Amino acid sequence: MFKTVLFPVDQSRESREAADVVVNIVQKYGSRLVLLSVLEPAAEEEASSSEDAMKSHEAIAQLLATAQTIFSQQGIQAETREETGKPAFAICDVADEIDADLIIMGTRGMGLTDEGLADSVTSRVINLSPCPVLVVP
Repeated sequence: MFKTVLFPVDQSRESREAADVVVNIVQKYGSRLVLLSVLEPAAEEEASSSEDAMKSHEAIAQLLATAQTIFSQQGIQAETREETGKPAFAICDVADEIDADLIIMGTRGMGLTDEGLADSVTSRVINLSPCPVLVVP
């Protein structure tokens, strides 16, 4: 049913909590797991030197390696991808490229603004995704 699962990771508590759900689904369905981390262009622009930009990429690589190790300890082999761009668009593009059957992601609470419900990466992914999205609160 879920042959390929995409799990966008960041350093948030919500992402760590979603990992338990990822483990359960991937083990139950024997899914291929792809871990994704997205470096936003704004983060690159703020990196005033190539040394700062290198540190950003190293932090992403370390985050992916740590996540890969955590899943490996559960007997799950995970592939990793690092992308640069707007997170919601990058997540959906990668989901399309790898033919993902499911995206699993944590969510931060969406607040209300004068205009209504605040936009979040999660809500944008839900609206743009080429496949179902499981949101873990």
